[in-house]
Amino acid sequence: MTNKFQTLLIFVSIVTMAVILIIYPGQAFDASVRGLKMWWEIVFPSLLPFFITAELLIGFGVVTFIGTLFEPIMRPLFNVPGAGSFAWMMGMASGYPSGAKITTRLREEGVLSQVEAERLVSFTNASSPLFIFGAIAVGFFHNAQLGLLIAVAHYVGNALVGICMRFHGTKEQESGSINYSKRFSIKRAFKDMHQTRMKQKEPLGHMLGQAVTQSIQTLLMIGGFIILFSVLTSLLLVTGITPFIVHLMQFLFQMVSIPLAFALPFLSGLFEITIGAQMISQIQTDPILHHLILISFMLGFNGLSVQAQVSSIIAKTDIRFFPYFFARVLHGIVSSVLVILLYHPLYASRITDTVLSNAHEPMTPNIFEHVFNLLQSYGALFTFTCLFLYTLFVLVKNPSTK
Repeated sequence: MTNKFQTLLIFVSIVTMAVILIIYPGQAFDASVRGLKMWWEIVFPSLLPFFITAELLIGFGVVTFIGTLFEPIMRPLFNVPGAGSFAWMMGMASGYPSGAKITTRLREEGVLSQVEAERLVSFTNASSPLFIFGAIAVGFFHNAQLGLLIAVAHYVGNALVGICMRFHGTKEQESGSINYSKRFSIKRAFKDMHQTRMKQKEPLGHMLGQAVTQSIQTLLMIGGFIILFSVLTSLLLVTGITPFIVHLMQFLFQMVSIPLAFALPFLSGLFEITIGAQMISQIQTDPILHHLILISFMLGFNGLSVQAQVSSIIAKTDIRFFPYFFARVLHGIVSSVLVILLYHPLYASRITDTVLSNAHEPMTPNIFEHVFNLLQSYGALFTFTCLFLYTLFVLVKNPSTK
C-alpha cells in the first residue's frame, strides 16, 4: 500500500509540475537562465579544480598519507578514520557538495565503513570561504566585516555537529574497540602512501583523464539540480504556494521576534541558498542580527538544492541520506545560536555606528571579493572551454558515437 501511495504521489507531482511549466513558460525560462548563469559563472569554475585535485590525490595515495597523519585527531573527535580529514578540509575550502563527493569516493575505495561514511558526510559539506566572504558579506551586504562572524559561526558549528554525530551508529558497529595509533608519524604516513601508490597500476595520463571526466560529469549533474530548483522556487512563487506557506510560518517568526518580512526570503533560501541570502540582504531593518541568524541557518541547512545534489552523489553507495539531513537541521540551529552569542565580540564591537545603520560605504577590496569578481568576469569563458575540451575528449574516446 505504501509503495502504491509513493507511486501515486510521484506521478501527481511530476504531472503537476509539467502543467505549471506549460502555464508559466516565461517565468520558468527566466528562472532557468538565472540558475544556468549561477552555475556557468560561479559554480563550475570554482569547483572543477578542487574536484580534479581530489580525484588525483585519492588515486596517488596522498589521502592515505593524510589519513595516517591525522588519525590521532579524527578518531577521538569524530570517530572516523584519519582520511576523513581530507574530505573535511576540501569540503570547507571548495564548498558543498565537495565533501559528499570525496566521502563517496572514500567509501567506494573501502577506506570508510557505511556508518563512518554517514558520520563524515554529515559535517564535511560546508559553505566555502569564497561564498561567505565574497558573495554574502561583500556581494550582498557590501560589508566585509560580516564575513568573519558568519564564517566562525558556520565552521565552528560544523565541527560541533561532527562531534555530536560521532555517536551515530555506535550500536551498528562491530563490538570491540577500534585500534588506531595515538602518535603522529610522518615516516609511517609516507610508508602507507607509498604502499597505496604501488597498488595503483594505472598510468598517469589515464588517471588524469578519469579525474577530469568524472569531475565534469558530477558538475553537470550539479548544474541540472541548480537549474531545477531555481525553476521550482519561481513556480512555487507564481502559483501562490510559497505565499501560502509563508502565511503558515508567521506564528514561528512571531514567536522568535523576527519581522515577518523575512519569511518569504527565508523560505526561498531553504530551497536555494543564494537566492534566499540575496533577498534577505535587501531587507532594510535593524538590527542586522536578524539577517545573520537566518542566513546562518540557511548555510547550515545547505538548502534543498544542495541536499538533492548530495542525495544523488551518495545514491550509488550504501550511505543513507537521513543522518545527513538530521545533521543539516542541527547545523542550522547551532550556527544560528553561535551567531547570537558571537554577534557582539566579532561584529558589533568592531564596527562604527555608520555600519550599524546599514550604510553602504566604499571598502578596500579583499582577496575573496577579487576572486569572486574574476569568476563573474571570466567564469563563463572557463566553463565553455572546459566543456568544449570535454566534448572533444568524449568524441575521440568514442569515435563511433554519432
